[in-house]
Parts: sequence; structure tokens; C-alpha cells
Amino acid sequence: MKNKGTILIVDDEELIRETLEGLLLIQGHNLAFAQNGAEALAKAVELTPDLILLDVMMPDMDGFEVCEHLRADPLLAEVPIIMVTALDDRESRLQGIKVGADDFITKPFDSAELQLRVQTVVRLNRYRRLLMERNKFEWVVEQAEDGYLMLNENGQILYTNPQARVFLGLTTDDKGALDEGFIELARSQYHCEPEATWSSWPEQPPISSPRYLVRPESNSANSFWLQVDLVEMNSRSDEQYLIRLQNITDYVMAQKIAWTFHDQVSHKLRTPLAKLAGSLNLLEEDNSVFTAEDKNFILKTATSSVARLQDEITSIFKYMNTFNTVRPDPSRCSLAEIPAVIADLEAHLELKSLEVSYDGFEHLDQVQISTSATAVEIILGELIRNARKFHPEESPTLQVSLSSVDRGILLQVGDDGLTLSPEQLAKMWTPYYQAEKFFSGQVPGMGLGLSMVASLVWSAGGTCRAYNQDSGPGIVVEIMLPLEANSQLAASTADAAA
Repeated sequence: MKNKGTILIVDDEELIRETLEGLLLIQGHNLAFAQNGAEALAKAVELTPDLILLDVMMPDMDGFEVCEHLRADPLLAEVPIIMVTALDDRESRLQGIKVGADDFITKPFDSAELQLRVQTVVRLNRYRRLLMERNKFEWVVEQAEDGYLMLNENGQILYTNPQARVFLGLTTDDKGALDEGFIELARSQYHCEPEATWSSWPEQPPISSPRYLVRPESNSANSFWLQVDLVEMNSRSDEQYLIRLQNITDYVMAQKIAWTFHDQVSHKLRTPLAKLAGSLNLLEEDNSVFTAEDKNFILKTATSSVARLQDEITSIFKYMNTFNTVRPDPSRCSLAEIPAVIADLEAHLELKSLEVSYDGFEHLDQVQISTSATAVEIILGELIRNARKFHPEESPTLQVSLSSVDRGILLQVGDDGLTLSPEQLAKMWTPYYQAEKFFSGQVPGMGLGLSMVASLVWSAGGTCRAYNQDSGPGIVVEIMLPLEANSQLAASTADAAA
């Protein structure tokens, strides 16, 4: 039988305790017993029962005194108390009310009346406790830093806490049900990424992956990230789904800084450091064979390497400092800067086959992408380095193309290396899908470090897509990046000319 509550029976007479046990046990209650006042107080502290049946006439400490002690304890003050008494006079009942008793039953008691009163009091107490817990929960939710929403089966919003209203741009009056659905409201203000995980909303995606709402960076604010967690409720009411909106912007930004630092150190600093070390090693050797002209050349190489090293370190700190300000990096990448970035990567990685094409642009210097040159450099570097790293011979044939599309610039990088499974293609864009011990640019088990690429692209309001080559091994990665507002006309003009 289902347990209906814990009842503490306090009586010094064994016969009364056994009688009450026989009447209440059949109702499914969990019963505990005490023979005197001191034992009753100890058991009450231990159990916090749903009801106490308390005899009045007991030696040492009567029921009135026990009741006073219970009402003085903050943890027990709300526990219902039914006093069982042989006294039927008015004074005894008044005294019981004075010390805090909730109800009275007179001995000898009527069995049906006792069972009905106990059942009613236990039910009311459980409802009271449930109401108190719900009030506590609602207070916590109202004060929470995360956003919480309740949706019905049609996706309409039934409830929002204050933080959810802030995240979704709702007024303080929008506390109750809204006609607009959550997904429509979210899409009106955010980009839903990765797109594949949202196509099955509100069902969980076929391949487990977090869902994000991303507000791209603007001229006055950095990008803003929310992680969206959804739980289906087992409820008979209209409340079908519970949603949590967690602000992970600081975490994403911290990861960007770490990845950027790794990228800059591993790529930009390696070349000048190698030249500087090589020059100094030559000077340390027996230089009797060197002419004055040779020595002068070595010193000039070392000096130029130091100057380049200083410039690169300065650029790293300049870029990283943009994350410590309210405004994002104000610089924007011109398409004219990209050929030099690709040429530098080609030389540094010693690539043997790299083709670059530009389609639909007449004047590259007039077209600006809505993200920084450093971000574009990281994106291209990650794509090209991964293509080389995971090619069977580390010598891929690469095709890099930039073309004009309606929404901005389409960057495509194709290789002839690995062919990926559908699961790998789906998860490769998930930011920080698997935590890495080292910032290696590689997601364990997948072999592609594209999570940072996705973070940079989505923060700029762009999109990512990848698919296997049709004609052979390898993949094609497509990155769409929006244009700056003042570049729209230039792009349109270029399209018309093309």
C-alpha cells in the first residue's frame, strides 16, 4: 500500500498505542511511537512527521507542555498536532488551543471519526508542504541568474522568470502566457546554432549536441551566447517543457582568448624565433670562416627577426586586449588582406598544391567582412592546417575560393584527405564539444579542430557547413561571413559587373 505520511503516536498506555496502530496502519501510514514527552520530542526532531497524535495525560511532561516545546522549535512549529484526551471540558480545549494544538479527539474515540480526521489533516499538511516548497522554488527561480521558461506542447510560453525576460527582450509585464512561441521569439533576436540541432526542435536532436542562441557582435557590443537546455515534463497540466537559458558568453570569450593565444604563438612567433636562434647559433660557432660581409648579413637577419618578433608580440597583446573592453575589435578584414594570409600559410606549411580563386569581386580592397583580420587569419589557418595535418601524406591538394553571395562572402576550403562520418560532420561545429587538455586544435576522436572556427563565425553572424567531396576523398568546408554595411554596395556592384 502506498505510504500516505508519517504519524508519530505519543501515549504512555500500550493499549492505546496498539489500538491506534491497528486503525491507522491499514490506511498506509508510516507509524512511529513514543511513550513519554521526552521521547516524543526526540522522535519529532528525528522524523519531522506529517502528524503527531499526542496524549494529554502523561507523567512527568503532559501533552500541553510537549505541544509548547514543539511549537517553539522552528523546524517543528508547522507540524499538525491532534491532542487525544479523556478530558471533555472547555478549559482543557482552551488550554490546548493556547499551546498550539490543531484539533482534538476525545477518548474513547470513534474509529471512523479518527481515521477521517487523520486522513484530512495529513492530506492538508502535505498540500501545505508542497505549497511551501513550490514557493521556495519559485523564489529561487525568480532570483536565478539563468533564464527559465515553461512551454506548452505547442511551444507557446506559459511562464518566464525575470532573467529569461531580460534574455528575450520581454517587458516586466510579460510574466504570464504569451501568444508568441519560444522558437519564433528566439529566432527574431538570435541565431540558432548549430542549425542541425534546432531542426528537430523541441525534440532532442538525433546526434547529441548542445544548442546555442548567438547574438552576433556589433559595433557597440561583443557577441552574446546562451546555451539552451530543454527537459520534457511528465505533467498532466499544460506545462510540457522546461527550458533553461544559461549565459556562457564569458566562457566562450575565455576560450577564444586561449585559442587565439595558442594560434598566435604557434604560428606567428615560430618563424622569427627560428631565424633568431639560427643566426645566434651561427655567431657562436667558429666564425673564422665568415667574412665581414657574412657576419653583417647574420647580424641583420638577427636584428630583423627581433623586430618582427616584437611586432608579433605587440599584435598579440593588442588583439587580446580587445576582449577586456566593452567594445569589440573595431577593425574589419578587407578581402585584399586575405591573399597575403593564404600565401603566408602556404609558405609556412610548405604546401605543394594550393589554388586560390576569387569570384564576383572587382576591387578586393572595397569589400570588408564583418569580423577582424585576426579572426579571418585564425579561421583560414585552422582550416588549412587541419587539412595538412590529417591528410594521409600530410600533403593535401587544396582549393580555396571566395565568392559573393546574397548575404555576404562565401569561403570554401576543399581538400583530398579524410572522408568523415555523418556524426563527425554534425558534431564538428559544436563549440568546445569535448574539453581538451591542451589547446591542440584537435577534437579527440574526430581529428578536426573546428570548434573555434564555429565560435568565431557564429559570433560574427555567419554560418558553417561541411560535406564530403563527391568525386573522391576529402571534405569541403563552407564558411559564410556577412559583409560590413558599407560594403554592401561594393559587393552588389561587383555582382552586377560579374
